[in-house]
Amino acid sequence: MIRACAVTDLPEGEAIRVDGPVPIAVFHAEDGFFAIDDTCSHQDASLADGWLEGCFVECPLHAASFDLRTGRPTCLPAKNPVRTYPVVLADGVVYVDAEAKEEVA
Repeated sequence: MIRACAVTDLPEGEAIRVDGPVPIAVFHAEDGFFAIDDTCSHQDASLADGWLEGCFVECPLHAASFDLRTGRPTCLPAKNPVRTYPVVLADGVVYVDAEAKEEVA
């Protein structure tokens, strides 16, 4: 498990980038906390720098959108999903399980 931040340090609607085996973006969406690969599958851009709306993040580079729950892209130009990671909240801290859940098509 990787410690991402304190729950209070990540307000709803915000995201942070966490360095792990691969960079991971952690989001506090209206439906809870989510973690996905930080790098867009279309081109090298940080998804933590993107725009969050509901459970979707829009890449800041070319506006590809990803579902935080599944990692699947919801529009072009991205065609490939990003990996998702389980998030655990314990004692006011957000942790990310760095073992990714591989998306099954």
